[in-house]
Amino acid sequence: MTIAIQRVGTTYIPVSDPEKASKWYQEKLGAIENYFDQDKAILDYANQSFFLVKAKEGERSGFVDYKGDEQFSMTFEVDGLEQLEELHTFLKEKGVKVGKIEDRGHPGKNFVFSDLDGNRFDVWSELSPSFKEKTL
Repeated sequence: MTIAIQRVGTTYIPVSDPEKASKWYQEKLGAIENYFDQDKAILDYANQSFFLVKAKEGERSGFVDYKGDEQFSMTFEVDGLEQLEELHTFLKEKGVKVGKIEDRGHPGKNFVFSDLDGNRFDVWSELSPSFKEKTL
């Protein structure tokens, strides 16, 4: 095959109130809103677009694994342990629900945080080598 997908451009996140969610992502994460209507907000964050889509009550982006643990659907990357620790502290100071920094047995460390609708996101202290090569 000569055609290859190059990147993830857009992520869709279910939210109960696009306006409140957009303000949360802007205030807590520094996202930039570039479109809003009653059904959705479109944000720029982490080199991609995020559509915060009004969803049915209780909808979340994650899933429950076979052990019964709620999983996240996305991992954000930062450049090193120092940046991971700084982001963890920053989010806690902003009142974001964050988990502890943990060693999961692979290179780097991670933590999980949740948005105001309970969507869970992972953060990893290691940038992907291909991303580093293309952008840094």
